[in-house]
Amino acid sequence: MESSNSKCKTGRLASILSKAYGYKEAEAIRRTGFYPYFREIESEQDTEVIIDGRKVLMLGSNSYLGLTNDPRVKEAAIEATRKYGTGCAGSRFLNGTLDIHRILEEELAAFVGKEAALLFSTGYMANQGVIGPLVSRADYIVTDKLVHASIIEGAVLAPGQMIRYEHNDMEHLEEVMAELPLEAGKLIAVDGVFSMDGDIANLPAIVEIAEKYNGAVMVDDAHSIGVLGPCGDGTAAHFGLTSRVDIIMGTFSKSLAAVGGFIAGTHELIDFLKHHSRALIFSASPPPASVGAVLAALKIVREEPERRAKLWDNTRRMQQGLRKMRFDIGKTETPVIPLHVGDRQKAFMMCLRLQQEGIFVNPVVPPAVRPKESLIRISLMATHTHGQIDFALNAIGKVGREIEIIP
Repeated sequence: MESSNSKCKTGRLASILSKAYGYKEAEAIRRTGFYPYFREIESEQDTEVIIDGRKVLMLGSNSYLGLTNDPRVKEAAIEATRKYGTGCAGSRFLNGTLDIHRILEEELAAFVGKEAALLFSTGYMANQGVIGPLVSRADYIVTDKLVHASIIEGAVLAPGQMIRYEHNDMEHLEEVMAELPLEAGKLIAVDGVFSMDGDIANLPAIVEIAEKYNGAVMVDDAHSIGVLGPCGDGTAAHFGLTSRVDIIMGTFSKSLAAVGGFIAGTHELIDFLKHHSRALIFSASPPPASVGAVLAALKIVREEPERRAKLWDNTRRMQQGLRKMRFDIGKTETPVIPLHVGDRQKAFMMCLRLQQEGIFVNPVVPPAVRPKESLIRISLMATHTHGQIDFALNAIGKVGREIEIIP
């Protein structure tokens, strides 16, 4: 009997499914023994995790403040589940708004210094949910070439025109803005901390250019909340520009120990999004456990600045150690640290060799980066010890020499 798969390959559906049946790249990597994706973790997301029954040091987590397994955060998630159940069974727009959604929105708005905030079920949806309604057909969205994929997706789905400028190149940004009609709507959307290179957006210059050419500024603070700013309140606060940044976006899956995202801005902006953002209106609302966890995590961020101080201490120790061994870590200024490898296969090899040495890191290869610019992405946590960092540096140096990335 002919299988259903072969029928699809030869029948009327073949044209639309051919790209799936013809995809062999991942299997080719698996055959090399260096396939680095979908590794299963059998424990909580801590500084050490269990993979295949073996403990490894986690240097690939976005839990910058180490709160994903904090007992207070876990208990808050449990208590929210006890009170509200496991889900909301609908969208925020209709039956899915809980009082704790509103409470968290108020807390987040106050935290980042804006009038109001709006929760989304993921950070990805938050970016899509703000760009789509704002950027109409006659408008422009201007983005750094290295912004997160969710900003790019939001821009592609919006009716307006997307223009991208060279990474952190303020001369190029000004050239782009100067060529656009002054009266046209223009949104400059940028990452606060760039998620692969670990550098910080030149927000002072971006704000100046936006104001000069009648544009608005949106900052994606996914990797900045809990990391930058006097209180961990993000990139705009870090530069003292909160009042001059129009839109602040943040996520919960990094420092805030859960899943979801938010947009913060004026009351008018948030009210507009509540009634025009399809990503909000047509998606189920964030579950109570996530909201409860974020409320608890946000309280800890505010009350324990020593966590952020320890994160930066760990960051300096790791960066100095890597530079001393002559690794190319680019212009990183944050706990996101790239090891520039270049060759894709070397990135895969280094990732798996480090796991064999007891270190979990993430490989980043095209199309996430430019061709021949593959890298290993390291991220630090406040809860890493100096001993763990020194252990990692020894292992990274050993593997780097072995595969000829450093002398």
